[in-house]
Amino acid sequence: MPDSQHAIQQPEQTIPDAIPQLAATLKAAGDPLRLEILRLLSQDSYSVLELCRIFTLRQPALSHHLKVLAQAGLVSKRREGNNLFYRRSGDGEALRGLFASLDRLPLSPERTAAVATIARERAEASRRFFADYGNRFREQQELIAGYEVYGPQVAQLLKPGTRALEVGPGEGEFLAELSPRFDNVTALDLSETMLTRARQFADDRNLANIDFVCGDTREAAARPQSADSIVVNMVLHHTPEPAQIFQDLQQALKSGGQLLVAELQDHRQDWAREACGDLWLGFAPEQLQAWAEDAGLQDGRSVYSALRNGFQIQIREFLKP
Repeated sequence: MPDSQHAIQQPEQTIPDAIPQLAATLKAAGDPLRLEILRLLSQDSYSVLELCRIFTLRQPALSHHLKVLAQAGLVSKRREGNNLFYRRSGDGEALRGLFASLDRLPLSPERTAAVATIARERAEASRRFFADYGNRFREQQELIAGYEVYGPQVAQLLKPGTRALEVGPGEGEFLAELSPRFDNVTALDLSETMLTRARQFADDRNLANIDFVCGDTREAAARPQSADSIVVNMVLHHTPEPAQIFQDLQQALKSGGQLLVAELQDHRQDWAREACGDLWLGFAPEQLQAWAEDAGLQDGRSVYSALRNGFQIQIREFLKP
């Protein structure tokens, strides 16, 4: 009888510790509204107030749902100045299956319209900054990281090719690296003010193989498989939808092409918002990698460096199979 009792109890004793945690996680996700929140947070981060607008909820009600999701490890949060921004997190085979099924579902028209409105407002804030402060942008940017800190290192990672694209060329310095290496170069910028400055830089140095295009990365996505190399230097923290940038640029890359990203690592120096028009206080390396992988890109070479003013730079290469 003792052996028989032991045999009956044995399966219960060998239940993995992960099962109760998985049950709690699935319970947290088992709510229609919380599933909608997880669906929305798959590609971008949103503040509590932005989420209140998207889901037409009062802040206490929404904060309750976010707390449940955070306690279950389904969302992570980061502070950007006075605001908390949330994005989806979580790992494991069961969650990957749940998220894959969830992401195939479209957002409702109302949610889609609200998301588009917030994206336009973010973009307009960035556009206004560069229109108003473009003439002193270089001076302000030097407070964080001057071109000489990252430009030469990015140039060393460039692969040979015929066509290159730089998103957000700023003052135009890196065009001097791209122009002699590629037959055709495109400089893409949302700000006509900054594009004019980059064009003047190119004219002064007789860089004649550059096309200047005013627009966002949807312009790049509309030219699929057109670039061997795409460079994004210190731009993502100014953009309203960083994750979408990866999706758009993946489409623009040729097979075997490279995406080079120079970017700030996450920091807490909130003064950069007003001084330099930053929408985001940098990014954790794993966040960039997750966005790249979601877009179908593979991790390549990486360079990290710390600056004396407390900022840290990451230079990342992502490859299109």
